[in-house]
Amino acid sequence: MSDEHKLYLKKRNRKKRLVLLTQIIIFITFIAAWEAASYYSLINPFLTSSPSNIIKTIIELYNEGTLFNHILITAYETFISFGLGTIIGILIASIMWWNNFFAKVLNPYLTVLNSLPKVALGPILIIWAGANMSSIIIMALLISVIITIITVYHGFSSTDENKIKLLKSFNVTKLQLFIYLILPGNMNNIFNALKINISMSLIGVIMGELLVSKEGIGYLIMYGSQVFNLNLVMTGIVLLCIISFIMYYIIIIIEKKLIKYN
Repeated sequence: MSDEHKLYLKKRNRKKRLVLLTQIIIFITFIAAWEAASYYSLINPFLTSSPSNIIKTIIELYNEGTLFNHILITAYETFISFGLGTIIGILIASIMWWNNFFAKVLNPYLTVLNSLPKVALGPILIIWAGANMSSIIIMALLISVIITIITVYHGFSSTDENKIKLLKSFNVTKLQLFIYLILPGNMNNIFNALKINISMSLIGVIMGELLVSKEGIGYLIMYGSQVFNLNLVMTGIVLLCIISFIMYYIIIIIEKKLIKYN
């Protein structure tokens, strides 16, 4: 390794540490300012809660034995909808790339479905699937799968035409073109779709839980708002942030390992 490359790596690592340190400082400053503003009544702690009250609420839920149950229910529903949405989305996007006629037929429907407020379909889903976990997962799928299809298909369609022409000059089949160029060349786009999909799945799950669930973080938020327990509402929001961060970070780790492997 040359001295120039070592210097470059050293600067890059220093920059990463600086970014991380800045992020931590911003977070700690926000939490400290929130707690201080609540303690000195600069804001109404009944309406905004406070970090200390949120910690107390988490401890109460833990002592009641319901904390991990609510977290696991939401995480399970999110992973199921995320997995199904990813598989279905990539499959349909692949078919659209393979068959241009099918893509042109499907495009306007995807646009309409993507713009449709999915929460408006909640009552219908409850009637069709019942007031249970199935309707929650279907709600999340409606949100995540459309985004996945659009994002992945756009990546497939934007593949470098020169590379496609080069492979076609070797008389490769369309399947070989897809396996050796389209898929590997769009790994970044696919992982970007996964990052969007995990957040969309979580949003869909929470929307579903707000409507029908008796368990999960969405239920905690809804129940807290109904009994005017803003500490419980804010605790639910904080737990959602933590779950979202963990799921997002897992995808980033997988992405780095796969791309490094490739």
